[in-house]
Amino acid sequence: MLQGKKIILGVCGSIAAYKAALLTRLFIKHGAEVKVITTTSALDFITPLTLATLSKNPVLTSFQQNDTGEWHNHVELGLWADVMVVAPATANTLAKMANGFCDNLLLATYLSARCPVFISPAMDLDMYAHPATLLNIEKLKSFGNQVIDAEHGELASGLVGTGRMAEPEHIVDGLIEFFNNKNDFKGKKILITAGPTHEAIDPVRFIGNNSSGKMGFALADEIAERGGEVCLVSGPTSQKPTNNHIKLRRVKSAEEMHDICVTEFVDADVAILSAAVADYKPKIQFDQKIKKKTDDLNIELIKTHDIAAELGKIKKNNQFIVGFALETENESEHAQEKLKKKNFDFIVLNSLNNKGAGFGHDTNKITIIRDNNSKEFELKTKKEVAKDIANEILNDIQF
Repeated sequence: MLQGKKIILGVCGSIAAYKAALLTRLFIKHGAEVKVITTTSALDFITPLTLATLSKNPVLTSFQQNDTGEWHNHVELGLWADVMVVAPATANTLAKMANGFCDNLLLATYLSARCPVFISPAMDLDMYAHPATLLNIEKLKSFGNQVIDAEHGELASGLVGTGRMAEPEHIVDGLIEFFNNKNDFKGKKILITAGPTHEAIDPVRFIGNNSSGKMGFALADEIAERGGEVCLVSGPTSQKPTNNHIKLRRVKSAEEMHDICVTEFVDADVAILSAAVADYKPKIQFDQKIKKKTDDLNIELIKTHDIAAELGKIKKNNQFIVGFALETENESEHAQEKLKKKNFDFIVLNSLNNKGAGFGHDTNKITIIRDNNSKEFELKTKKEVAKDIANEILNDIQF
């Protein structure tokens, strides 16, 4: 719940500013104390009287109250808050936040805030999808801010697409979940593997797969945000963690991943093995690039280290292992076999037969399989799937 939480609500100049009234009311209903800061353009869409009445505090727009001469100290505001929520956040304010601009009270307070910051964008679909906006959103995430994705629906322009500010109820739910889950992995060491491995044939070519690493990185961010001490061992991928507290170890081959995992697992409480590790590697790695001299080329392959199986063998009673299985046929049977053979506590199954699941997608559809039961989930973003997997771990073990 939000009982006793001190919330700064930043409101920008968007037609979605009308939702700030309901959002304020919901915060108050949940027991929070709310101070509202608006940009001057926000007042074209919603009146200070409305927000002041609902928040039970004066609405702040500028550094100085003209009629009283009272100074609004952005530093004190930033220190006062338990959380800052910017909703709606326009493309203009997103750009300023991402690049350190400071030309109004809302931005000065954001730069002074030591609390978590939630940002709920609102704009037309083409603005939201523009590379500049997407880059700004990624920058804000990299600073540790929580971005509440815009929702799909009818927009003020009459177009239909993604760009609507998240509904106030969804924002409140997100804050409640954040505060409830903030420390449920606190003090625990979590080993996570992600991405593919590349097994060199020669200095140019390799054996690999299409894993993007998105699922593993989403898991690392989710658990780190909830207080876990995360060691993320990743094969070659362009993904980057958004949480600065994650210890990232980048590798190329299965052998490199194996060596780090065996070492890190000794003190780990949980291992989540989401990497798509190559099963085979060339027996001989050529020092020079292989030239095309013959019609046929035979490359002898040998097995790589089975990281999951080796960790399963050395697992202690107080350790917990989550495996992954990506299948194309007889999915459940193969996953069950892998679960038992590798001594997993549960296994996350996804199938390439499910649209939107598997390598490269921003979404995934999973089934969690245990010895005696299975639990199927709907298609969700990988960020949401990471939350589900983290919650399932906590359901099975009590820290």
